Amino acid sequence: MDILIVDDESLARQRLVRMVEKIEGFCVIAEADNAEDALVAITQHDPDIVLLDIRMPGRDGLSLAQDVAELEDAPAVIFCTAFDQYALDAFGTNAVGYLLKPVKAEQLLQVLEKAQKLNKIQRGAAQQNAALRVAEQKTTQTKAENQRTHITAKTRRGVELIPLDDVRYFLADQKYVTVFHRNGEHLLDETLKELEEEFGARFVRVHRNSLVSVKHIEALERTPQGQYQVRLADTELRPVISRRHVSDLKELLKMM
Repeated sequence: MDILIVDDESLARQRLVRMVEKIEGFCVIAEADNAEDALVAITQHDPDIVLLDIRMPGRDGLSLAQDVAELEDAPAVIFCTAFDQYALDAFGTNAVGYLLKPVKAEQLLQVLEKAQKLNKIQRGAAQQNAALRVAEQKTTQTKAENQRTHITAKTRRGVELIPLDDVRYFLADQKYVTVFHRNGEHLLDETLKELEEEFGARFVRVHRNSLVSVKHIEALERTPQGQYQVRLADTELRPVISRRHVSDLKELLKMM
């Protein structure tokens, strides 16, 4: 499982990195020393778990955890702090654990295993959803009767209609969603969550910030850096797949 460490103290981060390196199945993929950089890292790296300090310059960890909890497909949050008085507030943000510094190896292992179990439950649900998605595609293509066949985008020329069949994928960036389609790309006024809820049988999430058209997927490819990406039909676009979604996507492709 991929871990992001957020702590304004470099020595504290280094200590956690060393501890995680000794635990099989867990890997630190990024670090941040403040809340804003942490949000950027979550967007870029899509971690499974965030090890989070509370007292930091600028926004504190509790405020960050509240924002993280509101994210789609949010990572698990484990607080690592020197202060015990924030425990009640911390669990109010749906945190998985609350560890006091200096963090002990056995305690870290226990809470990481807890987060891993929760993740397995979520992945099981995702696999069931993948099976349901394929079943829907095979037996209920007419379900689209109640769905739009086009999406609208505001451009300099006015409102344009984009056939859903031409859409390759949707990419969210901050407050905006870009639709990449056969004839180019446009900004949308809709959220990724709204699009997923409406077109969930036709698009699959491959990253916290992207949905890909299932029928246009040709293969999964691995880059020289070891990162997975999706090869789509009739386009050079290669959406990145976050590591936490690779197994789910492979399961979906097996069923197709």
